[in-house]
Amino acid sequence: MSSDEKGGSVKARVYKVEGMTCQGCVASVTRALVAALPGARLTVELEGGLVRIEGPHDPQAVRRAVEDAGFDFAGEA
Repeated sequence: MSSDEKGGSVKARVYKVEGMTCQGCVASVTRALVAALPGARLTVELEGGLVRIEGPHDPQAVRRAVEDAGFDFAGEA
């Protein structure tokens, strides 16, 4: 049984997003990810273009949400 199944902490994954230049971009990416990943805890950072997601999620859903918001998904950071 993994630590997740025992109620332990879920490891966060960090992804790189290219093309964000302002807080409006951060808001757009955040809205897209919240809609695509209900229940996931996430933060989007302008500096470094990083997205941190905690909780189970599909990385392809992250890619689709980021690209649908008009930004380039550069994979795991």
